[in-house]
Amino acid sequence: MPLFNHNSPLFICAAALCPLLFQFVHFACSQSFIGVNYGQVADNLPPPAATAKLLRSTSIEKVRLYGADPAIIRALADTGIGIVIGAANGDIPALASDPNFAGQWVATNVLPYYPASKILVITVGNEVMTATDQNLISQLLPAMQNVQNALNAASLGGKIKVSTVHSMAVLTQSDPPSSGTFNPGFGGTMKALLQFHQANGSPFMINPYPYFAYQSDPRAETLAFCLFQPNAGRVDSGTGIKYMNMFDAQVDAVHSALNALGFKDVEIVVAETGWPYKGDPTEVGPSLDNAKAFNGNLISHLRSLVGTPLMPGKSVDTYIFALFDEDLKPGPSSERSFGLFKPDLSVTYDVDLSKNSQTPTTPATPATPAPVSPTTPITPVTPVPKPAAGWCVPKPGVSDAQLQSNLDYACAQGIDCSPIQTGGTCFDPNTVAAHAAYAMNLLYQTAGRNPWNCDFLQTATLTYTNPSYGQCSYPGGNT
Repeated sequence: MPLFNHNSPLFICAAALCPLLFQFVHFACSQSFIGVNYGQVADNLPPPAATAKLLRSTSIEKVRLYGADPAIIRALADTGIGIVIGAANGDIPALASDPNFAGQWVATNVLPYYPASKILVITVGNEVMTATDQNLISQLLPAMQNVQNALNAASLGGKIKVSTVHSMAVLTQSDPPSSGTFNPGFGGTMKALLQFHQANGSPFMINPYPYFAYQSDPRAETLAFCLFQPNAGRVDSGTGIKYMNMFDAQVDAVHSALNALGFKDVEIVVAETGWPYKGDPTEVGPSLDNAKAFNGNLISHLRSLVGTPLMPGKSVDTYIFALFDEDLKPGPSSERSFGLFKPDLSVTYDVDLSKNSQTPTTPATPATPAPVSPTTPITPVTPVPKPAAGWCVPKPGVSDAQLQSNLDYACAQGIDCSPIQTGGTCFDPNTVAAHAAYAMNLLYQTAGRNPWNCDFLQTATLTYTNPSYGQCSYPGGNT
């Protein structure tokens, strides 16, 4: 069934409000939900000061470090960029058994830099619950508690949060999203961790990767679902909700698992997600086009403020993996090919993160980005030209089924689809083709009016003939 009931008063109301929400919320507030992972398993990274300058030229407002490199923390001072720092898995036994060690860790890695360096979260360990050393599991919570106590003693309790990062493997079930449950093998440990998060207002941090979901199910329809591209969607048999992308499905599965244990109000933070732009010939999924599509559409989705079906109206803080490639990482080529930027600070591929390109021409025209395919590398401080040309319409011969998929997808991105609802100026003719044409063009116009914004799995094309008719006005043209 279609994602939207076009006659629903609730949908009409929500769609009509969308431009106002964008105008007063989207650009009035910072895009603090867009973060990036800054890994350092490399020997060719630019100096921290240069990296800090790069980040300031982008709309990235948070950076996650896997350790607590003092040079990077200092370089980010007075930039306003939020910082997540980490204590290594190897530090957990000492942090758990010795409060003085925890106090010294905070004294060394936090106190000299805060608040000039905007440290937001300390992560104690990375994917500990599913790590090879199972002895760390029982020590994880005591380590987090000791770090929390050290922050409290320094009068930083509540200002800096304490958390840990999990892989999706902590869920024993995630499909459909409403059935999401934590692995019961963790016993009371997970519940105790969640009690800690609830008591301290700290986030539950997890690493959902649609990339890995596609690798385990490499069908064309799964790829479109994982890349936020037009697709038929997947209905959750437990709730009847139709999901249009894997990211929302994975995040909502985590929400369901939290809810099942009675912790639905604990904040979820996506500590890692990404897509490699190249890999070995035997790897399924890595490519420049797929990486641009995933990260570009993810950023667009976050900026839409649509949220997920179970957590609508807000964007989950999401840290994209990764800022740079890490050329010393072992494993397949994909492990060394996640970087958004190159060591010379040029883009690997452009997903419209330049801060300058985020300035709208008018408050009512939000810039919702899509992946860019530059012919030559550009530096992030140079805004990408935004050609404003023509209208985006379906190609001749596209099936109603594909057009319905395009229509569902476009209206799910937060655009104002009220004109094609009953009584709207573009409701007649009441056909899938006419409604899809309007919605596809409106998404193209709000996404930046670049050729790559008018693709829809190669079912759309640009025209310079105004498709407006009667009282139905299609936004666009050459202005």
